[in-house]
Parts: sequence; structure tokens; C-alpha cells
Amino acid sequence: MIIAILNWTGTVGKTTLAAHLFAPRMDNAPIFAVESINETAASLGIDVEKMKGNKFRELFKKMMLQENAIIDVGASNIEEFMSNMVKFDDSHEEIDYFIIPVTSGTKEQKETISMVDTLAQIGIPTDKIRVVFNRVSADVTDEFPYVMGFCKKEKNFIANPKCAIWETELFDALSVKGLTINTILNDSNDYKAMLRTNREASEKERNQWADMHGLKALSKSVKRNLDEVYESLFA
Repeated sequence: MIIAILNWTGTVGKTTLAAHLFAPRMDNAPIFAVESINETAASLGIDVEKMKGNKFRELFKKMMLQENAIIDVGASNIEEFMSNMVKFDDSHEEIDYFIIPVTSGTKEQKETISMVDTLAQIGIPTDKIRVVFNRVSADVTDEFPYVMGFCKKEKNFIANPKCAIWETELFDALSVKGLTINTILNDSNDYKAMLRTNREASEKERNQWADMHGLKALSKSVKRNLDEVYESLFA
């Protein structure tokens, strides 16, 4: 499966989705970051190939050689990416799904609707477009009225409220440490036991173990949320 994660606007969670939602559920598919200035999933210890939006021919070739791939299109390169996708006739047919993350701000919602419109205008079927509601506090319908209203108006466009990633401090904490959820959960250390049996350890070590134990506990619940989102996206 080849997916492209994109939106006209930045800071909606494209790289977070690439690293934490999609890569571990797509057999650790390679990530191609179409980016010039912003952080990529490489900062989380994931192998990422970075390229600019004007290198679409190179990206297109690499796409054709992969069974699974994730294209993380940064806001700094989205216009060039879209322009080049139009120039390469039917190139969008090689991408199975276009994933649009959105947060609840008015600007972000309106940019998301514009993104959906733009994709539809260049011939991408609406059933290949998927919206992921990111940083949801409690209720998608209440927090994303513009997107849900657009969905109600445009009958062929589907925005599934089940595709909701709940607000959590985990992603920021992992970003600081340069770790992914999978890395945390695959860590075999029993930090709780280490705290109990090493009471003479330094304060710095004990704080680190306590922090890692907390991150593991939080990662388990967030992983369940991401599993549900992934399943709902492609149901």
C-alpha cells in the first residue's frame, strides 16, 4: 500500500502519523519525506529519505519500486508536490490513499476542506481520501464542525469520526527523547522493578526509570487508540 500524508497547512501531525500510526502497521514501510525545512520522522530514529517537492520524478520511480511506502509531504513543499503530481499524468493512481490530518483550529479545518477539493479537482476519487482527526479532546462532531459540515454536504466524501487520535502528551514527550511508541513498547527493561531493587541508584537514574515506566504505561493506551484509527481508516 502506498499512502501520501498531506495538507496545505502545517503542524497538524503529518510526521506524527507517519512515524507512530502508519510505519509500524505497514511492515515498517519506507518513509519519503518531501520536506525542506521542518522536522521529519528521522528525529525519532526512523530511516527517512528526504527530498524536495521538485524531485517528483525521483520520488515517482522510488514509489514504483515499493510494495509499501509512506510519503510525508511537508507544508513547505506541498504546492510543488501537487504541481508535479499534475504534470505526471495519472501519477496519483499509484498512490492508494491520500491521508489528510487535521486539528480543530478553524484555519486548519478550512485548509483541510480546500485540500480535499484540490485532490478531487485533479481527478482523485473521494474514496481514496481519508481524514484523520488529530488532538481530539472529547468529541469529533463538536470540535470539527467545518469538516463534518462539509462531509454532510458532499455526500461522496467520507470523514469517519472513529478516525480520531485523542489529545495526549505522549507524542511531544517521545519527540524530546527521539523515540517511537514501538521503541518504547519493545524495550524489555522492567523499570518498575529497577526502581524497587536499586534504591541506592542516583536521583538522575531513578528519575529516568520512573519517566520511562510512565511512558510505557501511556504508550499502551495510545497504541490501542492508534490501532482503532488504523482499522477504521481502511474499513
